[in-house]
Amino acid sequence: MNPVTKEFKQSIVQRMMPPYNEPVSRLAKEIGLSETTLFKWKKAAKAQGMTPTDDVQPERWSKQEKFAVVVETASLSEIELAEYCRTKGLFVEQVEAWRDACMQANGGIASQANRLQKELREKEQENKALNRELKRKEAALAEAAALLVLRKKAQAIWGDQEDE
Repeated sequence: MNPVTKEFKQSIVQRMMPPYNEPVSRLAKEIGLSETTLFKWKKAAKAQGMTPTDDVQPERWSKQEKFAVVVETASLSEIELAEYCRTKGLFVEQVEAWRDACMQANGGIASQANRLQKELREKEQENKALNRELKRKEAALAEAAALLVLRKKAQAIWGDQEDE
């Protein structure tokens, strides 16, 4: 048996993937290879990122797979996006909806981060005010202690002025 060329293998794998989704059993009969071999090729292509799990409808893809599509299509023009969607078996509207969902998810995080930043600034200002008050009270306490010490020294030197 002749070894299978890489180009032949890729063409068969593409026929098994969206948008064609040809049945593996029919392809196996047509080309004379076992279904097991074709399933292995298909699994290897998925592992290499040829397509998200195409056995599952795009609406049921995981969040990670949808996000990966959004990232892959972020810099594509409308024409390139349409071509990408055709090769992956998607609709442009699906990708745009996923992109909007990603942006909405990040918007919530951004507003939460802004709120937390504002709270942090408020706590820092409160902390500074408390430190200023503590320093003021420490200075007042030190002054009162110094006055008491001076009074005791004065009484020791000159005696008690109140007795006279």
